[in-house]
Parts: sequence; C-alpha cells; structure tokens
Amino acid sequence: MAFFDKLLGKKKPELKARCPITREPIENGFGYLLTTSQIIASKKYWDMIMTEPETMSYTVSHFKNVASGTQMRNMIFEKYSNIDKPWMISDSCINLFENVDKKSARENARKWWEHAGQFIPEQSGPASNALDTQTFQVWKDYAVLEAGRSRIVLQ
Repeated sequence: MAFFDKLLGKKKPELKARCPITREPIENGFGYLLTTSQIIASKKYWDMIMTEPETMSYTVSHFKNVASGTQMRNMIFEKYSNIDKPWMISDSCINLFENVDKKSARENARKWWEHAGQFIPEQSGPASNALDTQTFQVWKDYAVLEAGRSRIVLQ
C-alpha cells in the first residue's frame, strides 16, 4: 500500500505537537517528552496551575477554609494526574519541572518524533500507577493543600 501511496503522491499527514501548557506549537525534533508522574512532581507546576485565572478563586476559597475550594483543587489534581499519554513540553515550559533530567526528556522527545508520536517512555500512564503510594500522596498533598499559598493575599 505504501508503494501505491508514493506512486499516487499521497503523503502521511505531518506530525504536529503542541505544548499542553502554553498551547504553542513545537517544531519537529524539538521539545521535551515527560510522563504524567514527572509533570505532577513539580512545585512550580502546581503553583502555576493553582494560581491561573481559571483556578484562582478555588485557591483563595481553599485558603479561606471553604471546603468547595479544596474539593475543586482535588478535582484539578485528579484531572492532571490521570493523564495516560506522555506530555510534549516546549522549551519555554521545561523549567517548571525542577525534578526532570532535561537530557533524557529531550532524548525521549527525539524518539517520539522518530516514531511518529508512537514512542512511550517507561513509567508513562496515570501518576498513581507509575509512582509509589507515598510519593503520589506527597505530590497530591502539595498540589491540593499548599500550591499557590505564596501567591495569594487573604483579607
């Protein structure tokens, strides 16, 4: 079939990637491929997520001891920590992830591009499956209970 596609001039659609954080396109051969467990294991990432305009009201409510704010922050954590596929992160966002080996993340991105987006690094999948229970709980506690504390002013 590939022979006929070449003969008839059909090409596969070009692989494209977009950073899930900034939505900026990532050029072929660039970026960093991270697993969900690498994503959630970052204080900088959670501080950013929990203080975005869309989530700031939940953060303020949480720190004012309003249960619904804490519940929403828990739901936000669950949403991100359950992502199954690896994340292609842009150069402008990689510094949010303080516990990541950038060299291996870049190498994983290279493999992802080479395999037309089909490369999946070890420890991929939902963070609760890839991390031990204690480590997962530490990051969940930070994200839900502490993230963004230094960025808000309560009155």
